[in-house]
Amino acid sequence: MLDRLKALRSRPWPVALLIGIAAQLLFSFHLDRPGGIMFDEVHYVPAAKALIELSGPRNIEHPLLGKELIGAGMDLLGDNPLGWRIMPTIAGTATVLGVFAFLWILMRGRMRVAVTGAILAMLNQSLFVQARTAMLDVFLGAFLIWGLVFLLWAMHGSRAQVRWRWCAGAALMGLATAVKWAAAPYIAGIAIALLFVRVRDGRRAKRAITAALLSGDQPHWPGLPTLAGVLLLGLISIPVYLATFAPTFFYLTGATDGLGGLLSLQRDMYAAQTQVLPHHNYQSDWWSWPILLRPIWFFYEWDRGAQRGVLLIGNPVIMWGGLVAVLASYVLWFRTHAWRPLALALLWTFSVAIYAIIPKSLGFYYYYHLSGIFLCLVLPVTFHQFDRLRAKGWEEWYVALALVCFGYFYPILAASPLSGAQTFAHWMWFPSWR
Repeated sequence: MLDRLKALRSRPWPVALLIGIAAQLLFSFHLDRPGGIMFDEVHYVPAAKALIELSGPRNIEHPLLGKELIGAGMDLLGDNPLGWRIMPTIAGTATVLGVFAFLWILMRGRMRVAVTGAILAMLNQSLFVQARTAMLDVFLGAFLIWGLVFLLWAMHGSRAQVRWRWCAGAALMGLATAVKWAAAPYIAGIAIALLFVRVRDGRRAKRAITAALLSGDQPHWPGLPTLAGVLLLGLISIPVYLATFAPTFFYLTGATDGLGGLLSLQRDMYAAQTQVLPHHNYQSDWWSWPILLRPIWFFYEWDRGAQRGVLLIGNPVIMWGGLVAVLASYVLWFRTHAWRPLALALLWTFSVAIYAIIPKSLGFYYYYHLSGIFLCLVLPVTFHQFDRLRAKGWEEWYVALALVCFGYFYPILAASPLSGAQTFAHWMWFPSWR
């Protein structure tokens, strides 16, 4: 099936447009279900409304950008389910297109890989539910994946192209951090990756370490000295991040007072994020997320004349199969030194390790959102590597299996009418899913 797209190898834009339309339609269908607030929308919808009214600080434990975007949707379509959730659907579509663009650039125009990754992202049930919920993680994923796209795109090109692409990537990383602080470690990771690539390139070319780090004459990111690249990450991302707090200076009560007030607000956010919280019924540990041990019921109530439910759970085909792909990527590195699957496996590993380190008293499955997106990158690249070893054609079967699984879970992903209050048990494979 995907082989038919070979004629479009040099024309990614029409394919990206079709994928974007399909994703937006999928995420938007019956967006008004359920008809009321679900799960953490109880925090972010009122916070977005407070930003629209500039009434004062609310939900101070997270930066403002995600709530500003939810508010923009409410300005557009009103204070109703469509208004709350329209911007998350756009962010979900942007995430799917970001996966397509990232794989297109990484794999140098291999349409099969890029389309496979984009379809898997659409069928990634975690992204589907987040794209239909007025919460923050879908915006975090959209900005972060596009930041990575621009930073990867900057690896090659003219010196002017490298500079503006790198700066755009840094700005997008700043916007991601302005949604949730969970993006900040990725900025540090990008700086470390730049240093690693420069040292490796220098050793291969037998250049002095100072030339490898200070010279702009480089095979990757040409015209961008290492020190300048690292500095630009901070000099661009930090002001972009701070700019998103502009509404706080105009609050009717509790307005931010100058730079000191802005810094004080950051301290308050840190205190709120590191406080010890009481036990939550849906809390879970970071190690349990990859194995789908504790999904989250965002909603399970009688709504609009029917029993409806929304379960945040990843697509088992993608989530569990992705773990196999991560392991295979590490094995491939030791056997063939294939660096692309290794880089993506390291990205997934890094995304999980963050939550093993950061000081949070409670964890929830939706924190795995970025990691689930990265699995949609690892899987098609690993398939491609095995295709080179004469194991072609498995992608189509795998995507078909993921589609079947998505269809199976769809009623409790999209708040479809259920036959009764106990119908949810049909999908509960394990006791911990209840």
